[in-house]
Amino acid sequence: MDLFESSADLSIRPLAEKLRPKHISEVIGQDHILGANKPIGQLLRAGRLLNLIVTGPPGTGKTSFARALAQTAKAQFISMNAVDAGVKDLKLAGEQGKARLLQQSEKTLLFVDEIHRFNKSQQDVLLPFIERGELYLVGATTEHPSYELNRALISRCQVVQFKRLEKESFYQLFERAEKFENLKKENLLDDTAFETLVQLADGDGRRFLNLLESIVELYKINQTSFPMGIEQLEELISHRVIAYDKSSDQHYDCISAFIKSVRGSDADAALYYMARMLAGGEDPVFIARRLVILASEDVGNAEPRGLPLAIAGLQAVEAIGMPECAINLAQVVTFLASSPKSNRSYNAWNQAKEFVNVTGSPELPESLKSANKSSGEYIYPHEFEKAYVAQNYWPPTIKPQKFYEPSQRGQEKLITDYLKWLKSNT
Repeated sequence: MDLFESSADLSIRPLAEKLRPKHISEVIGQDHILGANKPIGQLLRAGRLLNLIVTGPPGTGKTSFARALAQTAKAQFISMNAVDAGVKDLKLAGEQGKARLLQQSEKTLLFVDEIHRFNKSQQDVLLPFIERGELYLVGATTEHPSYELNRALISRCQVVQFKRLEKESFYQLFERAEKFENLKKENLLDDTAFETLVQLADGDGRRFLNLLESIVELYKINQTSFPMGIEQLEELISHRVIAYDKSSDQHYDCISAFIKSVRGSDADAALYYMARMLAGGEDPVFIARRLVILASEDVGNAEPRGLPLAIAGLQAVEAIGMPECAINLAQVVTFLASSPKSNRSYNAWNQAKEFVNVTGSPELPESLKSANKSSGEYIYPHEFEKAYVAQNYWPPTIKPQKFYEPSQRGQEKLITDYLKWLKSNT
């Protein structure tokens, strides 16, 4: 489809489509890349084309950006989805771009959504066309490019990261919708309902506009129940709105209650707070990362399986996404909450850090330096029956310290018993 569409076609399209930016300067929420004072932003605003891989969450404007870039650069726009585009389609687009460049001196921008779904052969088809400037590529993906795209393609493109939209971006979207629909915010939503609408959008501009469109259409039918409050908003979207603000007290209070419940071995309370956070739109990756920290800080060596499970949970969350990844989170939460607890390794680390801050960097023992520098005699522990021998591992000017003292809980009790056996004379 060409970028330039008739007004008749546009009139029946969704609000999100109607409000697509026509110029790079109109793209909302990505000023860290597209701002007028940013190098890439300056080039693109001037109509220069670059081969780009744009990564970021859904609804952050990747497609809108590509369309706006084509119009800004006065380039032909070709759009395809990697799910249903094959090698034949890519070759055809490349040949069309080549002909257009030779015959009309016109550039062609190829936008490929979900480009991470292309296999190596499909990606390789694009390379010669990109190298000769017959196609300029903008590939969109929600995945990490280095995991899914081959090096040859990435080396020919710049990778840019689009961010989730912040609150200010939703105000800008709303202002654009107000102008387009000739409506005022105070006639549509009260302040609480608007804040809730932003919360429900969860950083996704498309979702925000789709919800807003329903409100606008209802307003056009019957204005008597407006401005809409939070209860009416809940009825409209058939979903109870949880009081939860990811940038304010609810965010910090709920995650605090969640962590303290896991630490306190109350799996049920932990699941409650997790459900409350996810219902309020919290990022599941944030929860998973906190569990990775907790696995070492609060469970530690009392249950050493906790950390690899938490890391696996984080990977599962990143790979699967909501809502199914909540199942993975629940497994990690219940395991960690039900595990023996020890913060001894965490405390030992804090003590070691403080000790280094006080003592600085004294000379290392000669026996422990690398082989080409060592003038001391290092005793190789594996030559002894227990693979242990008493020797000094501390700088000569430092008195040996005791940071780590295992507890008597869970697997850490075995560590305690092992260390006693190791250092005994029998």
